[in-house]
Amino acid sequence: MKFADRVLQNWRIRKARPFIPNNARVLDIGCGDGALFKALDGQLQEGVGIDPELARSEQTARYQLIAGYFPQDLPSAKPFDSITMLAVLEHIPQNLQKQWASDCARCLKPGGHLIITVPSPQVDAILDVLTRLKIIDGMSLEQHYGFEAKQTPNIFQPELKLIKAATFQLGLNNLFVFQKV
Repeated sequence: MKFADRVLQNWRIRKARPFIPNNARVLDIGCGDGALFKALDGQLQEGVGIDPELARSEQTARYQLIAGYFPQDLPSAKPFDSITMLAVLEHIPQNLQKQWASDCARCLKPGGHLIITVPSPQVDAILDVLTRLKIIDGMSLEQHYGFEAKQTPNIFQPELKLIKAATFQLGLNNLFVFQKV
């Protein structure tokens, strides 16, 4: 991962962090190398990360990273206080998104938050140029298909209630926070 990739990743984490309570049990879908859990270290009770791109599963004192797919490879466990999907939804085929919404709702505690960041469609062209210039690695850019961020609430409602929608990075990225009621 290049420096610019890390900067973008940390920006997404900073946007998600205020919606993750102290002493939280967190599921990070598309966890990568566990950067979210490293950033939340003192705030985290337990973390479970899952990502099909991981070379191998890993266990630490505060979190585990699972090389696998959500939800089928997620061990059955108690519900989570927060679920994050930071720059993940645009990689999920449209025919699977409604099922993912149901699976996320099932995995959340009542009152828990689902925190999503998703780029605006015009970002794909920008990322393509940055990848060609070797400024970023592109992080599975080939999986993007022009997902429209404005569709996000339709996918997760009514199972989850939208409590925040905002843009950041000059409108190129979007934050959605849902709550299980």
